[in-house]
Amino acid sequence: MDAAGKTVLAEEVAQLLTTRGRPCIRVSVDYFERPPGERYARGDLSPEGYYLDAFDVERFRLHVLSIDGPSRLVIVADGVFLQRPELGDLWDATVWVEADLEVAARRGAERDLRWYDSLEEISERYRVRYLPAQRCYIDEQQPRERATFVFRNTDPAEPELEPS
Repeated sequence: MDAAGKTVLAEEVAQLLTTRGRPCIRVSVDYFERPPGERYARGDLSPEGYYLDAFDVERFRLHVLSIDGPSRLVIVADGVFLQRPELGDLWDATVWVEADLEVAARRGAERDLRWYDSLEEISERYRVRYLPAQRCYIDEQQPRERATFVFRNTDPAEPELEPS
C-alpha cells in the first residue's frame, strides 16, 4: 500500500544482499507510470483509474523479464499492486508490508505535499482515490495471504518480520 515503507525496505534488503556479496538490481513500478492522459482517463479521483491505469504493468513486466545477469542475481522490486495476476509469475518470493491504511495515507499525504497546493487536496486524493484502490486490490488479490513474507510496519519505530 502507499507509504507503507516498501521502498525503504527494498533499499535495505538490496543493500544487505549487496553487502553479503549477492548481485542485486533494484526496480520500482513507480518508474513505470502511464502518461497523465491514460492515468487519469477515468477521472482525477477514480480509484479504478489508480488501480488499473496508473502504471504500465506490461512495460514493467517486460523490463523485469529483460534483466540479465549472473544466475545468482536477485531482483528486488517495490511498488503498489505488484501481486496483480499479470505479474505473479515474475516473483520467486513476495513481501507484504503491513501498515495501517489510514496512518500510511497520512504519511503519504505529508510526503506528497510537494506536488499539491494543500494538505487538504492531497488528503482528499488519498481518501477518494488511493485508499479505495488499495482496498480493492487487497480484497481482489489478497496479497497478505499470498505473500511469502509479511513485514509488519504498523509501528515504524518497531518494524518486524512476522514469523512464518
